[in-house]
Amino acid sequence: MEESEKTSVGLTPNVGGALSYLFIIGIIFLFIEKENRFIRFHAFQSLFLAIAIFMIHIVLGFLPIIGLIFSFLLSVLAFAIMLLMMYQAYNGNYYKLPVIGDIAEKQVDQIK
Repeated sequence: MEESEKTSVGLTPNVGGALSYLFIIGIIFLFIEKENRFIRFHAFQSLFLAIAIFMIHIVLGFLPIIGLIFSFLLSVLAFAIMLLMMYQAYNGNYYKLPVIGDIAEKQVDQIK
């Protein structure tokens, strides 16, 4: 983490970044955290990841039987990705997911 340790939420940036991957907390951090780019990046990435997973679940819902199987597999994969992202954020890494990470980074740069 190359930026200041100052946060609006009173947490260290690595803890705030990790907690951002708990869906509701990530949304709250988007409204509250104005100082720390690290937390905002992980909050945006968490939100966009959750939206992508939700949209894929909707599409899979239209597929009989096979959709149910793939939906279950997607849920397991999504849980693993969230845990990985929490781990990366806690270690202070700006770990960007393909596509979603770039979108999150642009969003953080646009909203200051």
